[in-house]
Amino acid sequence: MLRAALTSVGGRLAALLPRHHVRLLCSSSHSSSSTIASLFSDPTPPADPAAAIQSAGVDLSHPDTVPALLLDPSLSGNYPAASRFFSWAASDAAAKAALNSRAFNSMLQLAAAHGDADRFWSLVDSMRSRGYGISKPAFRAASESFKAKDMARDADQLQEAFAAHGRNAAAAEVCKVLRAPGKDDTSKLAMLSESGIKVTDEVVALVVEKVGQFPQQAMVFFRWVEQSAGAGVSWGKVYNAMARVLGREDCIEEFREVLRKMRSKGIEMDRDVYVTVTDRFLKRKMVEDTVDVFRFMTSRPEKLVTDDFVFLLKKVVVTGDLDLKLVTRVLRYYRHAGNEVKDSAFDSVLKSLRSVGRLGESGRVLKAMEEGGFEPDGAAHEKAVLAMCDAGNLEEAHNYLTSMEESGHKMGPKIWSCLVQKYSLGENVDTAVSCFHEMLGKFGNEDVGSALEVLVSGLYKKKGAKEAFNVLKNVVTEKAVFPWQTTYKCLIHKLIRQGHLKQAFEVLGLMKSHGYPPFVDPFIPHISKSGTVDDCLGLLNATSLKGLPSRIVYVRLFQALFKEERHEVAQQLLSQSPASIQNHADVRDIFNRMKLEEPVAAELAEG
Repeated sequence: MLRAALTSVGGRLAALLPRHHVRLLCSSSHSSSSTIASLFSDPTPPADPAAAIQSAGVDLSHPDTVPALLLDPSLSGNYPAASRFFSWAASDAAAKAALNSRAFNSMLQLAAAHGDADRFWSLVDSMRSRGYGISKPAFRAASESFKAKDMARDADQLQEAFAAHGRNAAAAEVCKVLRAPGKDDTSKLAMLSESGIKVTDEVVALVVEKVGQFPQQAMVFFRWVEQSAGAGVSWGKVYNAMARVLGREDCIEEFREVLRKMRSKGIEMDRDVYVTVTDRFLKRKMVEDTVDVFRFMTSRPEKLVTDDFVFLLKKVVVTGDLDLKLVTRVLRYYRHAGNEVKDSAFDSVLKSLRSVGRLGESGRVLKAMEEGGFEPDGAAHEKAVLAMCDAGNLEEAHNYLTSMEESGHKMGPKIWSCLVQKYSLGENVDTAVSCFHEMLGKFGNEDVGSALEVLVSGLYKKKGAKEAFNVLKNVVTEKAVFPWQTTYKCLIHKLIRQGHLKQAFEVLGLMKSHGYPPFVDPFIPHISKSGTVDDCLGLLNATSLKGLPSRIVYVRLFQALFKEERHEVAQQLLSQSPASIQNHADVRDIFNRMKLEEPVAAELAEG
């Protein structure tokens, strides 16, 4: 029977087994453990250990059988056999169910007593996977064994493993209270206070990990921690855990209270907590609360990087309704922390505004940034104006441009040119003309060719070619503007198309005054088909040089008129031409060839 085994292990078994179970097992034979030791002494176990064990009268299904067997001297004194027996039991489907926490703890003691560290820690891992912990008797016995065998490293690891189990158990107990059904927060607080659980950093971390997704439970836990924790607790870790959990929309008031407490206690927010909370707030479009967290972080500027500032500024201008006060606040907090705001920050803001179709707000955003301490240069103001022009917010761009110049910022002609061009492409070309004259008054007639070309094109589309000509003629003659050659050519085409030959001839004269060669190509086909002799003379006068007519233009006109079979007009033009033209070989050749071709054409017509 096992009576001798129970007697030999004495107090150890009594500590492991309930008293009524000890009485039960005392009726078993000592030979049972001897039989098992004999079965597993051979490295190669029998084919059917279960049958042999059953025939020995050992009931492994009883929860206290295996612990008692392992502590019996017949088996505990034969460690290899005990180890093989336990391995077999762990692999046998029927016996495995009997391996409870006490069985594992008994085997732990044997492994430690024989200095088998590999086996010991393998057992600890198996216990963790099953949710078992190291018992105090097993811990004390194993610690003594490790120390006796100079296994200091294993002794230290065991100490930590045992402490970790205690922490896990404490955290599990706390979570059980927090999840207790039918209990209000006050009752849960009372239960936690009466539990005797010691608050440590590790327990806080474990509980937060388990209840972090349940803010109401977390708030009860944090209230208990604040009431119960001693001086040994790292309050920085506690409050950062609170901030991470409560930093959400449905707990915003509690989160703000946490920030107030952290500020009053001088506790810093960890960067990873800041990033987590900020991302969460921005996903919920809680921009103002995000700015508040940023303000908290600027009290410890070493924890912030420039990217944090630019990232938040971009989010403020694109998320929800644009709040310029928040833009100013972000700048003010960042500057107050001793940081410099670079021009590249505004460049990033412009990209964000463009991405959400808010370029028209560029000027207002820049002013809000100025109020926060940003000192933009002229280039930044020009970028704001260009952005507003791109957005079609021309009136505000014009007003902004004017106000900036009145305040002392010198804006370049490129910006005014852009404004003129944008107005020219819109409906209000009169404003485009007005802006162009403003531009001339500020910068003279330099670098205005691009703006004038677009202005002329806009005037033609909205008011016709004649009005475009009048504006161009005015700025050329009155303001000494030097248009591009392409502007002249384009206007000539449009004037001819709308039947304004006289004005087109005047454009030729303006071109001549600026040294451009005469642009006669569109005139020739038009006049040859439908023009009069006066039209021909008008072109010739406009293209004459120092009062001398252009022989080339005469020749091209005569050739075109004959091609269109307008012989009478050609003869009339020839009769009004200077003698030098009438007697010129090229002209005479054209008319002689026509005289020879006329009889042939008549004969063909008669035949």
